[in-house]
Amino acid sequence: MTLTSVTNPKETLLSEVRAEYEKIGARMRELQSIIEQSRFEIDQLQKRSVILSAQVKRVEERLEELPRVDIKNTYLGVIDLRTRLLTTQTQLDNLQKDRAQLEAFGQVLKRVIDLLEGISLPTTPQGRNGNLKQTGPLSSTTIVRIVEAQEAERQRLARQMHDGPAQSLTNFILQAEICQRLFDRDPDRALEELGNLKTSASSTFQKVRDFIFDLRPMMLDDLGLAPTIRRYVDAFGGKSNIELHLNIVGEERRRLEAHAEVTMFRTVQELLGYARDQCAATRIDLILDIATDQVKATLTFNGKPLQETEVGDSSSASGPFSLRTMRERLELVGGTLELSAADGEENRIEIALPAHDRN
Repeated sequence: MTLTSVTNPKETLLSEVRAEYEKIGARMRELQSIIEQSRFEIDQLQKRSVILSAQVKRVEERLEELPRVDIKNTYLGVIDLRTRLLTTQTQLDNLQKDRAQLEAFGQVLKRVIDLLEGISLPTTPQGRNGNLKQTGPLSSTTIVRIVEAQEAERQRLARQMHDGPAQSLTNFILQAEICQRLFDRDPDRALEELGNLKTSASSTFQKVRDFIFDLRPMMLDDLGLAPTIRRYVDAFGGKSNIELHLNIVGEERRRLEAHAEVTMFRTVQELLGYARDQCAATRIDLILDIATDQVKATLTFNGKPLQETEVGDSSSASGPFSLRTMRERLELVGGTLELSAADGEENRIEIALPAHDRN
C-alpha cells in the first residue's frame, strides 16, 4: 500500500519565503544594472548641458544678430535637455529607492527564514508586562501582514508619484509645446510661457526633493537619526498644521547601527502619520532618547483615544499600518511598542529598540 505524504506547513511556508527572497535578489541585481545605466546617461546629459549653457551664452551675446530660428532652436534644445535630465534623475532616484526598499524587505524575509529554520530572536529588554521575554517564531498571519504592509506602502508611493512628479512632467511637455508654437508668432508670449515653465520646474523639483526625503532621506546616512528626525518633524508639522514639539535626549551627532537608525526613523514616521490620520491629533509631543544602548521614542498626543482605534493585542485591527503590525515588525529586531494613557488621558506610545554605536 502506498502512503500519501503530508506536506509540512512550515516547510511549505519556508519554501515560499525562500523563493520570494531569491526573486528579490534577482530584481535587486536587475535594478542595479539599470541604475548604473541611468548614472551614465545623466553624466552624458550633464556634459551636454555644459556645452549648451556656453551656446546659450553666445546666443545671448549676439541676440540682435542671429536669426530667430537659431535662437528658437537653441532654447528648445535647452528645454529638451533639462526635461530629459530631470526625468532621468527622477527615474534614478526612484530606482535607488526601489532598490533600498527591496533590500530592506529582503532583510525581513531573511529574518523570517532564519526564524522558520529554528534560529530564535534575541531576548527583548522588556515585555508588555515589564518582564523579560523571548520572542518565538512568527505565525503565518504575522508574515502575511508584514508583506501586506510592504505592498500597501509601495501602492501609496506609486499613487503619490503618479499624482505629483509624473503629472508635472506631463505638464512640462505641454508647456514646452506651447512655447514652441508661440516662438514665431508671439515671442513675448513665448518668453512669458518659458518663465512659467521655469517656475513650474522649480516647484516640482522641490516637491520631488520632499518626496525623496519622505521615501529615503539621504541625510539619514550622512548625519544620522536625530538630525533627520528633527528635519522631518519640522516638515511634518508645517504640512499637517499640527502643533508638534520635539525633545532630543543625548548627543545628536551620535551614530547608531544603520538598521537601528532606519527602523526607528520609519517607525516614528508611521506613528506620526497614525496620530494625524487615525487619531486626528492636533498636538504631538515627541521625545527621542539616544543616550543609552536602547534608543527610545515616546509620542504623547491628543485626539481619539487609542482604545477607539485599536486595543493592543486583543484588537481586531490588522491593517498594514495598524499598531499591531508596527509592534510585530519591531519585535522582529528585538524592539518593543507600548501603549498607555498619559496625564489627562492623552495617548502615549513608546517604542524602544536595541542600538549600539556604529563601528
